[in-house]
Amino acid sequence: MASGAPRGPRCRDRSRRGRAGRGAAPAGRSRSRSRGREGETRALRQLSPLGDPDPAGPEEEAAEAGEAAPRGVRRQKAQSGPGDPRAAAAGRGEPSENGSGPPPGPRGRQPKAELLLLELSRGLGCPAPPPGRVPGGGEEGQGPATPGGRPKRRAAKVALLYLQELAEELTSVCQPPAPTQAAQEPEPEHVPKRRSRRRKEEEGDSDDPTRDADFVPSKEVLLQAEEEEEGSDAQLSEASEPELEAPRAHGGKASATGRSKPQCRGVAPNGFHNSIMAPVEKCSSLTCSLRDQKHSQWEFPDWIPVAQNWTCLSESEAAPYLPAEEKSPLFSIQREGIEDDGVLYRVNRFSSLQPHQERLDLSFFVGGPVWALEWCPSPEGSVAPQYLAVYCHGSMEATHSVAGLHGGPALLQLWGLGTLQQEQGPADRAGLVYAIATDHGCVWDMKFCPSGTWEPPGTARKHPQMCRLGLLAVAFSDGKVLLYSLPHPAALQRAQRTQVKDGSCHKHLICKVQCVATLQVGSIQAGSAPECGQCFSLSWMPSKPHHHLAAGFYDGTVAIWNLLTKSLLQCVHQPDGSLKLYPFRCFLAHDHAVRSIEWCKADGNFLVTAGSDRKIKFWDLRRLYEPINSIKRFLSTEVAWLLPYNGVTVAQDNCYASYGLCGIHYIDAGYLGFKAYFVAPRKGTVWSISGSDWLNTVAAGDITGELVAAVLPDLAINPLNVKRSSDRRFPVYKADLLPCSPAGPEGGEQALPRTRRYSEMVAQSYIRFRDTDLRSFKNFPSREPMRRMHSQEVKAELSLDRLQLESLHKVRFSPNLDSHGWLASGGQAGIVRAHCLLGLAAGVSRQLLPERRERFASLYGDKPGSPGLAESSPLPTE
Repeated sequence: MASGAPRGPRCRDRSRRGRAGRGAAPAGRSRSRSRGREGETRALRQLSPLGDPDPAGPEEEAAEAGEAAPRGVRRQKAQSGPGDPRAAAAGRGEPSENGSGPPPGPRGRQPKAELLLLELSRGLGCPAPPPGRVPGGGEEGQGPATPGGRPKRRAAKVALLYLQELAEELTSVCQPPAPTQAAQEPEPEHVPKRRSRRRKEEEGDSDDPTRDADFVPSKEVLLQAEEEEEGSDAQLSEASEPELEAPRAHGGKASATGRSKPQCRGVAPNGFHNSIMAPVEKCSSLTCSLRDQKHSQWEFPDWIPVAQNWTCLSESEAAPYLPAEEKSPLFSIQREGIEDDGVLYRVNRFSSLQPHQERLDLSFFVGGPVWALEWCPSPEGSVAPQYLAVYCHGSMEATHSVAGLHGGPALLQLWGLGTLQQEQGPADRAGLVYAIATDHGCVWDMKFCPSGTWEPPGTARKHPQMCRLGLLAVAFSDGKVLLYSLPHPAALQRAQRTQVKDGSCHKHLICKVQCVATLQVGSIQAGSAPECGQCFSLSWMPSKPHHHLAAGFYDGTVAIWNLLTKSLLQCVHQPDGSLKLYPFRCFLAHDHAVRSIEWCKADGNFLVTAGSDRKIKFWDLRRLYEPINSIKRFLSTEVAWLLPYNGVTVAQDNCYASYGLCGIHYIDAGYLGFKAYFVAPRKGTVWSISGSDWLNTVAAGDITGELVAAVLPDLAINPLNVKRSSDRRFPVYKADLLPCSPAGPEGGEQALPRTRRYSEMVAQSYIRFRDTDLRSFKNFPSREPMRRMHSQEVKAELSLDRLQLESLHKVRFSPNLDSHGWLASGGQAGIVRAHCLLGLAAGVSRQLLPERRERFASLYGDKPGSPGLAESSPLPTE
């Protein structure tokens, strides 16, 4: 049998099945039209005197004619026999052996047959196709031919069929066979593959030229497809690598060719698996690059702290603002790997313990339950002292109504922690550098401006101006948001030389401060009393110039202020020199109180809110008529939006949670469509959550007194493929409330008093802190803190009929690169602790800190690491 090009048996069978499918494709035509076409074709063969310049075998001619001729003509050819030359000549329209042509057709078909004969003669006048042409490729309406002479559609189909076959062979065995073996495999082994190819041909077979544009092969691919038809499989296996990478990478398997997505193998130096540490390195480099774009060196130049706005209070004047408790509860600290000495500590108000030499942890007592905590930002590489703003309630048993507005005395504390290095801890104890006394009620949230408000402590300014430390926004229970411009402690101490009314100054620097701006909901025409209720959450716009501030209120309203506005309708100058700002945008986000609000760090147009109506909503500020996505889940307490991802990590209350589902969840904003990822289970209410963009880690504190951290996977990929998520979380420390008397077993809940009075609870119990050694994570699953954490996740018990003195209310990661591994936490006992996650932060410090310190030195003119910055802000001594 003659053929246009030598081909293997499988390719020839595949071509026959494709031609059979295309021949049966126009099955929707009417019978009358099919009969008319049959008569036209018969008349054409009878009248055509032309011969085919490229003779072929009868089977090949029958296959070629099968695309245009009806079934009746093919049946007539088959009856003539495969070797009958008359049948082949009649099929090609050639004259017979005696030279006479076929008899004329019917008279009524004569005009149309002549037209078809004319079109056929024009088509045969073109140059003949090369021998490698696939039969049946001369249909009308096909696209242009490839350099090899084949239509592009046929080349693409052959290439895709071979790629599918090769993919099935690679998945069936662990190692791919040699190319010669793949070409010589017996036919019966590919029966199921043949079915899948036939189904794919029936679904995707079409002569529509618009579908040919989906696959435009290059010259290299076409040449490889031609070599495949000749039996060469080796080079086509290389061409199939890009097609195989995507599905095999999604399944988590390595490609046989070695060009798939690289997988992290082995163990990192800190003891974690490399697959856990790979997203940490990715996020740290991404955070560094995006901060160069989004952060600023200097913003709000008009809001400089002035000495005349800070009035130092005497002992008698400061007494109403001080917390009631003068001494902390008894507590002990057990550190993993260090023998317990059994010492019980009791710290005075505004005092701290000496930092531990090996573990570098800090502990100090602020005087009451901690409900607001925030780090002061500083530039990367500044080697500057780190400061922590803290608010605590005035009494251990104080309760505050969230329904109505109320004022009262409150004290904002600013604590200096010294220079927090990763290798070495602070040289001295933490101390209260100064405090702000206010009368606007309790504080529910406070946020520092992310960048552009810090200047070196040695900056020369004329009196009465002082060098600025930061810009702090505070949400009070009277419905107002106040902005304070905070000076460096050393500058404030130098500037405050005024006399005190009663002649005795408080040993700590406590001042009455005039704020730079008051943010209030409403308008100039409306009354001064806000109608939205208390403000519970704040979020500063993370990208420069940081001129927008968002706040969530009790009635579900979200207000956004423009801090740089000059509009007379939004900005009112007060007699004392401060500003009163009204929002430029308000919208009803929830049916009840907005418990948490967070801005997207990558794009300032997006915002997320969590309300008491159990809904989490993602907003686009350009179209506020409806949220991007609204998810109704458990009652959320706080959200954290990390920089690299388009979703939030949520801390949840256990009141609406199903059994085993309370804890920390990652929820996608809806763009990728991923399902929620369960980060860590918790038995009790998770009061607070914080995320570190440098470490790709979240930390949460709950009502049971456990501070747990979890390294997130790469959430840009579907988190359903994450295996063994329990290896990613670890406890930082666990606080337990134990009885002081040996009446019961140690740690037994039966011996604890069932009371909500602090005086009774503190007299009969003490707090035991059990710290984890965070310098290394080697053999971590078998260590005691991990085993304890996993056991309490399953069978921990809650005692809600007593004062939860061990519970943690606020957790915050440091946003600064110089102290990015430090984590601060505080709770009901009023004890604030700071820990260094040295095992996670060591790698990031070695990569980024030297470069950033050189950059800071070039900008500010100080050598990095010089003691001048640290010495300029001494801590007060008691």
